[in-house]
Amino acid sequence: MDLEQGMDGRDARFWDNAARKYAASPIDDEAGFERTLARTREFMAPGTRALELGCGTGTAALRLADAAESYLATDISSRMIAIAQDKLAGARENGLDGRLRFRQATAATLVRENALYDAVIGFNYLHLAGDLATVLGHIRALLAPGGVFISKTPCIGDMNPLIRLAIPLMRLVGKAPGVTTFSAASLEAAIRAAGFRVLANERHGSKKSDMRPFIVARAP
Repeated sequence: MDLEQGMDGRDARFWDNAARKYAASPIDDEAGFERTLARTREFMAPGTRALELGCGTGTAALRLADAAESYLATDISSRMIAIAQDKLAGARENGLDGRLRFRQATAATLVRENALYDAVIGFNYLHLAGDLATVLGHIRALLAPGGVFISKTPCIGDMNPLIRLAIPLMRLVGKAPGVTTFSAASLEAAIRAAGFRVLANERHGSKKSDMRPFIVARAP
């Protein structure tokens, strides 16, 4: 399995090892998550072919897939995907059979398949996916003309500088994955530079500070 530019097998192994703990962790900001899901649905028109990148154990996918005609949820970690598939199997009554699929993949591998999507979703994803310009280029290539990219991801560049210093050290000892640092302003600028038109840039967090802008951008 090829990995995104700037990533290596350590990232897949890190998330494989973290999968069970990740799956058992509660959502940090339930109210903010609910607002994000509601706003995401507003940009999913009937008949939407949706792709989620970095889906983790499928929490968002299982909540959003009923708004799409088809929903492919992907992650770099095979163990994350296995847990997501177990969740789907345990919720057969939700009517998502045949509509929602989980598989191990990255944006780079999906581009080679020449499939196009009306919506590409990435929650807590861009800062973990490697070189930002490269990943945004892959996302644009995956979108049908006029499709939307929906993102909500931590902007490490706006956080305490000590966090930025600690992450590389933690990665050296296997306690953190690869992380790309950018600010909210530079993230929006990069999305525009990739050819997108920004439709929304919002903060959904219910806590005092929210370093994860919700950005919706339309492909040409």
